[in-house]
This record gives sequence, C-alpha cells and structure tokens, in this order.
Amino acid sequence: MKIKALLAIAGLLVLTLYVCAYTVDETEQVVITRFDKVQRTITTPGLKFKLPVIEKALVFPNNLQEWDGDPGQIPTKDKTYIWVNTFARWKIVDPVLFFKTVGYVSRAQQRLDEIIDPTVRNFITSNRLIEAVRNSNRELDTFEDLGDDANQETHTDRPARFAQVYVGRDKIDTGILTQAKPKLSNFGIELVDVKIKRVNYVEEVRKSVYDRMIAERKQIAQKFRSEGKGEAQKILGEKERELKRIESEAYRTAQEIKGKADAESTRLYAEAYGLDPEFYSFIKTLEVYNEALSENSSIILSTDSEIFKYMKGYEGNTSSRP
Repeated sequence: MKIKALLAIAGLLVLTLYVCAYTVDETEQVVITRFDKVQRTITTPGLKFKLPVIEKALVFPNNLQEWDGDPGQIPTKDKTYIWVNTFARWKIVDPVLFFKTVGYVSRAQQRLDEIIDPTVRNFITSNRLIEAVRNSNRELDTFEDLGDDANQETHTDRPARFAQVYVGRDKIDTGILTQAKPKLSNFGIELVDVKIKRVNYVEEVRKSVYDRMIAERKQIAQKFRSEGKGEAQKILGEKERELKRIESEAYRTAQEIKGKADAESTRLYAEAYGLDPEFYSFIKTLEVYNEALSENSSIILSTDSEIFKYMKGYEGNTSSRP
C-alpha cells in the first residue's frame, strides 16, 4: 500500500509539474494572466512555472513579423491610376498593451491594414507618378515620359519632357513609416519598415504605355541604324577616295615609267639614226612599203615621188657603213 501511495504521489507531482511548467523560446515573450487579468510578463528564455488552472501563459512573438498589403488602385496627383503593392515589417514591443488592445497575432493584420493602407493612399495621391517611381534626377538612357510634365519646372540642360523629381520614392516610403508608426505604437506594435514593393499601371492604360515604350525604342533603334548607315557611307567614301588616290599614283608612276622608256627608246633610235641616216631611212621606207602595200595593191604615182625612190635603185653611200 505504501508503494502504491508513493507512486500516486509521484504521479501527481509529475502531473502538477507538467501543468505548471512551460518553456519560453528565444523568439517568444509570454504574458501570464489570472482570470484574464495580467499578472506578469516573461521575456527571458528558459523553463518557467505558473499556477495550474487559474493562470494562463499567452505566447507572443518578439521577432520581426511580415505584413503584405493587398494591391490597390490609387490615383496619383497627376490623375494617373496605378496599382500599388506595399509590404512592411513589424514586431511586438509591449506584449501587455498588445494583449489588451489587439488580443492575438492573427488580429494584428487587420490593425495594420487599417493604418498602413490609408497612409499609403494619402502619400500616393499627394505626389506625382514620377515621385513614386524615381529617387533622383539621374539622366535616363532612353526617352521617358512619366506624368504630366507640361506644368513642371525642368533643368535648363534637360529636355523639356523630363519632369523634375522633388520627393522621390525613398522619401515617400519614409513618410509612410513616419506617419503610421505612432498610430501602431498605441497597440504595442513597433513598425520597423514600410516599402512600396511594386508600382504598375492599371490595365486600361498599360497597353498604351507599352505601345509608347515600344515606339520610343524603335525610334532609338532607327536612330542607331541611321547613324550606322551614315558611318558606313563615310567609310565607303574614304575607301573610294583612297582607291582613287592609289589608282592616280599608280597611273602617274606608270606614265613616268612609260615616259622614261619612250625617252630611252627615242634616244636609242636617235643614236641608231645618227650612225647611218641613209640606211635608217631605207629601213623605215621598207616598213612603210610593207604596211601600205599588199599583194593585190595598185597605186599610180610619179616616178619622181620621194616614197618610191628606192624602187629605182639604192644609191646610198656604202663607204659610210661599217
């Protein structure tokens, strides 16, 4: 009987410890309530104890939590409707206040929706589209037209179609965080960061925007092609000019060589003529006979003709030939 009693007491102690003991993880914080009234807060990790039955341990996370807003259609200051998708990171810094005002983590999403979404809408409607898209006035590599630029100031060294950025996307994100953070602190929540994840045109204007972008890219491509053709024509022109220069120099060199050859030939002929002028005249006359007369040629000339003097006989000075 004593053994059974001891076992019963041991079992009761184990059950009591099981009911009273609980563990706190590094990523958790615990609020102990007694009859729904807060008794204490546990923020250090480890094995902890509470009174059985009458006390409850409510566990809340103490690390960063995610919030992803639903994409919404919002008009900008320049009356351009866009889809805006926002995300945020938050954490519970006062678990007691969070328990009293919100209750559970699952309900925090609704509180964040109620505060962050209107703040985002307020900042988007108060700024132009270009402010939600760009951060600075850095020169773009292609033509871009964001928002109504007709009434906006522009740099003197910028094309008139580029709008001036005064706020920028980063400052809009910072403004949303600054405005929403104090409101969420009333619920024991610290809003760590808010960012615009994506901005896109509504379906009605998206196609026209894409068509405009395609047309601009085609214009740029045509500009590059025109510049390429101009450069090609320039290269071809230089090639033709260089070719003509080479041909001209080659022709001049050939004419100089030919002129030198003709001069040398004339000199040799002159030397040969000077050795025996009568014999040279005789040979040249025979060449004329050969070219002018054929087998069936008929010609009537006076016997006193100079060209036929050698037909009557050659009376050259034989003593002058070697």
